[in-house]
Order: sequence, then structure tokens, then C-alpha cells
Amino acid sequence: MDDDAADVEAHVAEEQSRQRAFVKSLAADDIKSGGWFTKLVAHALGSYTDKVDWQYFQEKYAGVPADAVVDQRIKMAARYAALEGGLSAGAYSAAVAATIGSLGGASPATLPAAATTMLVDVTYVTQLQLRLAHDIAVLYRVPLDTSDPEDLWKLIRVAFTIKGGEAVGEGAVKAVPVVVRPLVKRFYAKGTLQAAKGLPVVGKYLLQRNVIKIGIPLVGVPLAALLNRYTTLVAGRHARAVFREEARVIELAERLVERTEHPQALLWVAWLVINADKNISDSEALLMRHLVRLARGQHEVVDEVLARLVEVDAADVWARVDAEPGDRSGLLAAAHQIAEVDGSVNARERDVLADLAERAARADS
Repeated sequence: MDDDAADVEAHVAEEQSRQRAFVKSLAADDIKSGGWFTKLVAHALGSYTDKVDWQYFQEKYAGVPADAVVDQRIKMAARYAALEGGLSAGAYSAAVAATIGSLGGASPATLPAAATTMLVDVTYVTQLQLRLAHDIAVLYRVPLDTSDPEDLWKLIRVAFTIKGGEAVGEGAVKAVPVVVRPLVKRFYAKGTLQAAKGLPVVGKYLLQRNVIKIGIPLVGVPLAALLNRYTTLVAGRHARAVFREEARVIELAERLVERTEHPQALLWVAWLVINADKNISDSEALLMRHLVRLARGQHEVVDEVLARLVEVDAADVWARVDAEPGDRSGLLAAAHQIAEVDGSVNARERDVLADLAERAARADS
């Protein structure tokens, strides 16, 4: 992304033109039903995800740590969003909301200019945030296959912070200036979307929450620019937090599997530690998934017994550990890191670690 102001403005204007053509291709029912979002996802990702891959960023930012590149891309995306909001805001009016609600069977050709401008703004920022989240995942080398419905939904959840009940944490909102926080909170709090309701529902949700830009009188251009900028910042920071955490867990899994002399026992010990408190966190589930994947890929370990397991039995795990040849201290070190993956080690996890330490010491004596 070029920092030159003229280039930025030209880029935004060019993308607005593309979005205007996209909006004019929509039927009124696409807008009312939320189907516009399904079409936008295909329009926004399509060939983009083929072009913008890890190799693309390697060539563009050779040798630069992922954190630095992610930070710059979030800031530039926010700048684009703010500029686009300012360019679009002149056409906003309270009538736009009413117009969208009364389109009925109108053809695209009769879509009022103000409503078209508002929809261009919505689709522009939606595409910007979707691509930003994708870029962040790629930079942290988190595998995402947008042709896989599960991965696509994950990307959408992250991009628009719409996972049920936890749209935007207080910490993310605090990252924006105090004067804007009430607006950002209202923007995100308006109709929290529950997970797994389908793309058209997401489309309706995104359109409804963007009406706030024109729903507050006497603010015009400043509100549109500020909301576009700061909601993009919040979305980008949310994506960074999610995908950076996933990258951290993947990195840990890679390190544990690469170093272990007992890959199959590692999986059993990991599952025992993770189940110690009968509460599997997202980070723990993610770690287990990648441990299994990497053990299969690097050591050709495929444990069907573990895959079918419903209730893990500590005695069974200890028998497997005791049967392992050689130095088992590596399993103890790995278990400590596994217990810490989601934060501080709790009492039940400490009990499992103590049992493992005792067995490791017994084997060494």
C-alpha cells in the first residue's frame, strides 16, 4: 500500500467505481434479503486470495516481521476507509435509511443516487475489512481455504467481529479515542449476530449496523469518516489478536512435534493435560488439532484409538508413557507448555504434571 496521498485517493476512487458497478448489478431483493453479501464475498475474495498469498507478502515485504507488516496494513486500511467515508458522506441523509427499507420491487436502474452511495460505502468497507482479515491470516501463516465453508465462515466472523455474544471486547474499543468510543460501541452493539445463520443474515446485519452513519443527525462527513476509520481499526486489531494467537499455538505445536522422541505418547499426554479440568479452551482445542496433524505429517502417527476416544483414562495414558523407551523428560517439558497454552496452570493440570514428573523420575532412577 503506497503512502502517497494522491495515490491513496486515486486507489480509493478507483475501488469506489468498482463497487458502484457491483451495487448497480444487484437486484432490490439482494439488498433487502442480505443476498448482496453472498455475492460480495465471491466478488471480494475470488481471484484475490489466489494472488495475495504468503509468496506475495514474501516478495513485497522480504525480511520484515509479520507483526510490523500487519500493523502497517491495519493503519493503511483504516486510512482508506476514512477517506472513502469522507468521499461518500456528502450523499448521506436520513432519507437513505427509509429508501432502503422501501425499495420493494424497484429495479437497480431506479435505485436512488443517495442509496447507491450508501451501499457503495457499505460494500467498500465490507470488502476492505474482509480482505484485511484475510491478509492478516496469511501474514501469520494461519491456513485458510476460502473454498471451505468452515474456513470461510471463520474469516467472516473474524473480519466483522460478529461471533455470537463477543462482538468486540472492551479492550478493542479502548484502542480508539474517547470521543469516538460511544459511536463505535453503538455501531457494534446494534444487533449482535449469532453464529452460523448464513451469509444473507450477515448481509442484513452489516447493512443495518451501517445505517448508524446516517441515523445520527448533524454529524455528516466527520461521523462517516471516523466510523469507517475506527471500525476498520477495531476489526483489524481483532483479526490480528485472533490470527496471531492461532499462529502462536501452531508455532508451539510445530516445536513440540519437531522436538519429541515420543510423538504418539505426546498426543496422549497432551489430551490428558487438556482434559484435566474438564474444560477445553479454544486454544487447547486448536493445539490438539495441530498436534495430531503434525504428528501424522512428520512422524506418520495416526492413532485411531485416540481419535475414537470419548473419556480419557489417566491410568491408560500412564501405561502408554511407561511403555515408551528412552528418556521421557521431553514429555514432561512438553506437558508444561501444553498446560500453559491458554494461560496460567490450574490445580488439576498441576496434579497431572506432578504425576508425569514422578513417572519420569522413576524411569531415570
